[in-house]
Amino acid sequence: MKKTFLSTLIFLFTVTVLAGFAFAEVKKAKAAKSTSASNILYVCNCGPECKCNTVSTKPGKCACGAELVPMHILKIEGDEAILCTCGKDCTCKLDPNDPSKCGCGKQVKSVSIKGMYACRCGAGCECNTVSDKPGKCRCGADLKKI
Repeated sequence: MKKTFLSTLIFLFTVTVLAGFAFAEVKKAKAAKSTSASNILYVCNCGPECKCNTVSTKPGKCACGAELVPMHILKIEGDEAILCTCGKDCTCKLDPNDPSKCGCGKQVKSVSIKGMYACRCGAGCECNTVSDKPGKCRCGADLKKI
């Protein structure tokens, strides 16, 4: 009788501990998923005559009233992001022979990311992570305010 009680107690303790670990992992995964850090920016694309220069980490409207357009970050240089204009699902890189174009041949767009947080993990890192709040890059480094 004592052995059965003790075995049941050990079993319940083990299940409780494992459930706690599982809950912690789910919570950590949700937190990582909910971060706004991304390699996509939503920008005004009204043309060269438009001066609103709206940039966001989320879909929405420009200061001039037009819809923001999602663009893939090719590179971060100082306080500017160089973007591919072919959309958020783009996976091409900056054209090595012509830095004014991305690999798909489209013209790149340069936008200011002053006031945002970006990955500054060092030379060779190409995670190009930008966020509107502090957090972690996709590579795990801390985002730094621009």
